[in-house]
Amino acid sequence: MSAIAYTSPDGLAEALDRAASARHLLIALDFDGTLAPLVDEPMSARMLPAARDALTQLGHAPATTVALVSGRTLEHLAEISEREPGSQIHLAGSHGAEFWHPDADADDDPDDEAALRDALTAQAEEIIAGVEGAWIEHKRFGFGLHTRLADRDGAADAAARVDELVSAEAPTWRRRTGQDILEFASRHEGKDSAVRSLRERVGADVVVFAGDDVTDEDALRSLERGDVGIRVGEGESVAEYRVPDAAALAALLGRLAEARAGE
Repeated sequence: MSAIAYTSPDGLAEALDRAASARHLLIALDFDGTLAPLVDEPMSARMLPAARDALTQLGHAPATTVALVSGRTLEHLAEISEREPGSQIHLAGSHGAEFWHPDADADDDPDDEAALRDALTAQAEEIIAGVEGAWIEHKRFGFGLHTRLADRDGAADAAARVDELVSAEAPTWRRRTGQDILEFASRHEGKDSAVRSLRERVGADVVVFAGDDVTDEDALRSLERGDVGIRVGEGESVAEYRVPDAAALAALLGRLAEARAGE
């Protein structure tokens, strides 16, 4: 993937103003690093107040759908996003393998490889037990190796050994890398399929998507003409637009909410 030239902040504001005139607008957003700053303890992540206010306003706007699209499990995404009863925000967890919609029950797809998942997760925990700062996150369809708090050599060693395990025992599983995380899953859905599913479900003609990590590039690549793709922070991206951090995105979402409401 090669870097591209990025337009000015004014260009992004203009693109969002155009999106605000959509017949039905879908705002689909990654959570960690996008709406919430990255933290050492993942379950302590919380949306910035300005972002929450903007999404609440957007969620009540006519013909407007708001969705969170995350690698987190659906259960964890609901917790960290502090979903309240009556919430109108759609949730896509596990990179699009799980959904919760305001007007439907949560997906209850069985994990056909649950036994293998549990065995590999336990073995991965044994492998990295001596690597200080590394830990394994249990996921519905696999697991993730977190190395944010590990030193570089320790992180590389842990990743290499877990990679070898999954390559040998589950060679068809999908492998993903992100910021200080290595993930494996028996399901192959991605954030691109999640956005497509949401677009079709609500009949959106314009999508605004923002994300900060490698796994968000799937969704950014899948956007169509007239959509708005935003990269949050550093890193190479196919996104046409970029903002420096979650606070800057929250401010833009607030502007979008005002424009969508006709203020």
